[in-house]
Amino acid sequence: MSVAASVVEPLPSHALMVLLLQVGVLLLCALLLGRLAERLGMPAVVGELTAGVLLGPSLLFHVAPGVGNWLFPQSAEHMHLLDAVGQFGVILLVGFSGIHLDLKLVRRQGARAAGVGAAGLLVPLVLGAWLGFVLPDQLRAPGADQTVFALFVGVVMCVSAIPVIARTLIDMKLIHRDVGQMILVAVTIDDAVGWVLLSLIAAMATTGLYAGEVLTTLGEVGVLMLVTVTAGRWVIGAAMRASARADVPGLPVVTAVVLMMLSAAGTHALGLEAALGAFFCGILIGGTKEFDTASLAPLNTTIMAVLAPLFFATAGLRMDLTSLIDPEVALWGLAVFAVAVLGKFLGAFLGGLTTRMNRWESLALGAGINARGVIEVIIALIGVRLGLLTVEMYSIVVLVAVLTSLMAPPLLRYAMNRVEQTAEEKLRGHRFLSQPDTPRTPPTPTPQTSPTPTPQTFPTPTTTADP
Repeated sequence: MSVAASVVEPLPSHALMVLLLQVGVLLLCALLLGRLAERLGMPAVVGELTAGVLLGPSLLFHVAPGVGNWLFPQSAEHMHLLDAVGQFGVILLVGFSGIHLDLKLVRRQGARAAGVGAAGLLVPLVLGAWLGFVLPDQLRAPGADQTVFALFVGVVMCVSAIPVIARTLIDMKLIHRDVGQMILVAVTIDDAVGWVLLSLIAAMATTGLYAGEVLTTLGEVGVLMLVTVTAGRWVIGAAMRASARADVPGLPVVTAVVLMMLSAAGTHALGLEAALGAFFCGILIGGTKEFDTASLAPLNTTIMAVLAPLFFATAGLRMDLTSLIDPEVALWGLAVFAVAVLGKFLGAFLGGLTTRMNRWESLALGAGINARGVIEVIIALIGVRLGLLTVEMYSIVVLVAVLTSLMAPPLLRYAMNRVEQTAEEKLRGHRFLSQPDTPRTPPTPTPQTSPTPTPQTFPTPTTTADP
């Protein structure tokens, strides 16, 4: 056989045209509805998800089925192409979330933060796993193991969203408050542990619930973390510093993307979730000494302005809100929402009380870490890919992500209005709010005051699409 005869045929012309139209239409609708949502005082992600909902089986497929089936054909060939574009955005989005983590802040808060984070993680995890066992079969994908499904629901209940909460605290001018700092630390702990748990569950879903396989997966996670803090830290740090010293325009951006993709491929090869590798890689990039993450601003803009909206619109395509018309499904949806909110609030409230915070501070903790946002949407899509969630359950989980993000600001405002501001907080806030480029950029910590995150920790509102 000649070399020419063995060449794989290129993408068919019609499939390419449909993909280009899909990307263009989804991005346009996500942009318009995202800006509309912001004007109405809602997170942009609400509008971006709505774009996919309107173009998917919830509306367009009912109003104009011919147009819907032509533009978004429900075939593996077309959906996999769109999913591939979305996966690229997800890996970079999760990687950038890792860059935004401030591990120094976690270490400085010490045992108190660990107690709050552990309570905010374990209580919703246990309640969510219990709920997963009692949910009806119609919300569990055919062939999915009930135990794996229940554990997955537990992870869905326990995660939060660092970019969402950071943006909320900054916009509400609470980032300098002690409670705001504790919320950030607790969310950091919860999200890091949540990604590890998700990878374990993903391995169980693909290999089965066998003691040997579970132990092997735990061993792989242990090896991955060991390599991350040793060789990974050195390799990634050296690569990012070299890219900065080369003084080549765009080289740090390309280097970061390459490192995230290779890290994601490595964890995926181990049978773990690809996003976990990108997350760890992002943490190491953000913690690299002698490297200014401000040079990654163009990548941040691309992710938040293009890839993230496209991903959320694609996620909305998979939602079918008409399935929630079924009274039984709607009631179970309310149950999932109630457990999600109760678990986070109860965990944070108990964690706050045990660390000598008053009831209003503890209530504010619960309100802050209750926001799921983009992270839960990503996890919901992973559940679909693993064959664990039905369309109905997927739609419920995404709605929980949106509603909990909308709940956070008013509840935080209600609780924090009853928490007296200390003199130290007022001094810290005066420096913070007097900055000419604030209030959207967090203050730099100083030795005399309680720790606050550095400006690189959070995306600015001009580049972010997080709720």
